[in-house]
Amino acid sequence: MELGLYSFGDSSVNPSTGRYESEQVIYKNLLERIQLADQVGLSYFGLGEHHREDYPLSAPLAVLAAAAATTKNIRLGSAVTVLPTEDPVRVFEQYATLDVISGGRAEITVGTGAFLESYPLFGHDTTLNQLEFTEKLELLNLLNQQNPVTWSGQFRAPLVHAQIWPRPVNGKLDTWVATGATPESSSRAAALGLPAIYSFLGNPPADNVALVEHYREQGTAAGFAPEGLRVGVAGRGLISIDGKTAKETLYRHWLPSVAKVSAERGRPAPDRNLFDEQANGNGPILAGSPNEVADRIAAIWQALGHDRHILHMDIGNVPHAQVMQSIELLGTLVLPQLAKPKPIAA
Repeated sequence: MELGLYSFGDSSVNPSTGRYESEQVIYKNLLERIQLADQVGLSYFGLGEHHREDYPLSAPLAVLAAAAATTKNIRLGSAVTVLPTEDPVRVFEQYATLDVISGGRAEITVGTGAFLESYPLFGHDTTLNQLEFTEKLELLNLLNQQNPVTWSGQFRAPLVHAQIWPRPVNGKLDTWVATGATPESSSRAAALGLPAIYSFLGNPPADNVALVEHYREQGTAAGFAPEGLRVGVAGRGLISIDGKTAKETLYRHWLPSVAKVSAERGRPAPDRNLFDEQANGNGPILAGSPNEVADRIAAIWQALGHDRHILHMDIGNVPHAQVMQSIELLGTLVLPQLAKPKPIAA
């Protein structure tokens, strides 16, 4: 079981100024968190691409490159790269460069994005995002498999015996597909034999056994070895020695962040009942003491058999000191319990 983290560089409005937190502070905090995650033995830290004031991380690759220079073991990647609005050749070149800088620790996670602001920003049609993603994912996978490349498609100029440099340190970039709640989304990752990561934010992760099994079945049917069909789970969480403190802290910052997005999308406003429903029992929010969180992840593993679990700890700009404590606890007290997940009593 690999444990890790992901972040969108969450910001929040400072009540004393009425303005969002300085990007300098946000980026400085991120770099300190990545360093600590490396020191406590976590496997992965991903940064997600957004183009908005509350998630001011439009160029995560630059922050990842800075982190590569100050870390030794942790794998660094995107969470996610919005591939339909990118050029797969440029994405591959950039992350291969990060891979070289980091000594072979770079990854890419690609998807269509949970937010759509990059589509008009870069002149792409949201109605074509699935077609564009499928084609560009196939090209990105081809770039990872061979060099030079000859290719043609609908959404990018053709390549004729094109040589793409640099190449990844170990020959290939580890490429994950951010997979939605539909079987078709899982099938797309499985058809290429690429690892799939599922973001379970609204319903209990263990309720998605059929979806994960569909991915594995489709990948096996396509001829890929089962051990290569890795599964990741992403969700929100926070850890403190006192589990109640983790829940109360996360709630205070989860509420305005989720309320803003819900209002933008015409959804009902979140409330305490919704948070408690998601943060307790089998819900998708993993907030509590180290033992509580370890038990929750182990229970999800027993249902899904997943290979990686990553947490979004800084939603709504949870105070830096509490995020740092949470990272330390994840590495020092949760990770050892999950090195070999224990059976869950019936």
